[in-house]
This record gives sequence, structure tokens and C-alpha cells, in this order.
Amino acid sequence: MRARAALIWYGFARGLVEITCRALWRVEVRDRAKLPRGGPYVIAPVHRSNIDTLLAGCLTRRRIRFMGKDSLWRYRWSGALFSSLGGFPVHRGTPDREALRQCEEAVRGGEPVVLFPEGTRQSGAELHPLFEGAAFVAARTGVPIVPVGIGGSEWAMPKGSRTVRLVKVVMVVGDPIYPPGREAGARVPRRVVAELTEQLGKSLQDLFDEAMRAAGRAPSVG
Repeated sequence: MRARAALIWYGFARGLVEITCRALWRVEVRDRAKLPRGGPYVIAPVHRSNIDTLLAGCLTRRRIRFMGKDSLWRYRWSGALFSSLGGFPVHRGTPDREALRQCEEAVRGGEPVVLFPEGTRQSGAELHPLFEGAAFVAARTGVPIVPVGIGGSEWAMPKGSRTVRLVKVVMVVGDPIYPPGREAGARVPRRVVAELTEQLGKSLQDLFDEAMRAAGRAPSVG
């Protein structure tokens, strides 16, 4: 009963978030059909704004889990709120093993998980070097990574800004990237994680470029 109540609350809150995002930023999701219809997966978006986590909630009506900076759990009320919305804390800029363990638990429980492979918010048209967390979780659990380009969010709420701007935001969902199969209990070779991360990076840059063009923010590299 408690689990059902949690899902009902999440559905209500997610609906409010989507209505707000569409009203403020005319959010458009392209190629949503590429999201797996069932089962868990890792959502790996580019990260340019604080609103990116909210935007990820517009991708699917299923409950998604996500990492949040640990300072959001500084107060009991805020920690309880973000936890009820599927969040769990992470120490930014470090390979937080506890957070990755929680990601694996969520995936093994059948839920999609959002992992920003660039780590903290970045800026500009070029993808920054990726952390290997998304590839590691996908390889360990045998689930696909779904890359997502987000165009316009950096202008909607730039890093360091406390106000939002009313601009168009477009999200483009890419083809799922599947890790190679392995025997149960076998260790994940580092080579596999590195190759998955490289493949993810190439896909994300293409999707990011497409999303920015669609949002009227043509990328200008250099």
C-alpha cells in the first residue's frame, strides 16, 4: 500500500512538472518511441542546466530515478521531497560508489535511471569528457543506455542563474546502446566500459547538435 501511494504521488508530481515545463519552455520531445517500452534502462542526457532533471521527467510517465547533488538533502524536508520523487544524493565530481550502487539497485528493481555522463552542469556546444558511471551501471546490469540531447536548457536557466527564461527547449532521444552480454557474476572488463562510454559520447554529441538546431540554438563549435 505504501509503495502504491508513493507511485500515485510521483505520478501527480510528474504531471505538474510536465505541465510547467511545457508552459514555460514549450518542451518538445522527438523520437520518444526509441525509449524501451518496458524494463529498466539508463537515461543519459547532456547537462547544461538545473532544469535538465525536470525535463527528464517529461520523457516518460514511468517513475524514473535520478541522482541529485547531496546539498539537496541538507534539510529533512527537502531530502524527503526529492527522495519521494525518485532522487538519491551523490557527491559531485567524484566516483560515488554508494550512488552507483543505488543506481544498480533501482535498475535491478525494474526502473529507468537518469545518469548525467558529463557529471555536473557544463556549458557550450561541445560535449565535455564523460564519466564512466552510465556505461558501468549499464554493463553491470545488462540494460541499454538511452542517450538524450537537450537543446535550449542552457538559455532557459544558465549555470549560476536563479531565474528562468522563456525559451524553447527540445529533447531528442537516441537509439539505445546495448552492452555486450556476459556470464552471470563475471566482472565487467574496463575495456567494455571505455568502449560504451566512447560510443555514448559520439551519439550524444550528434543528438545535442540536432536538439540545439531544433531549439533555434545552432551549435557554434570553436
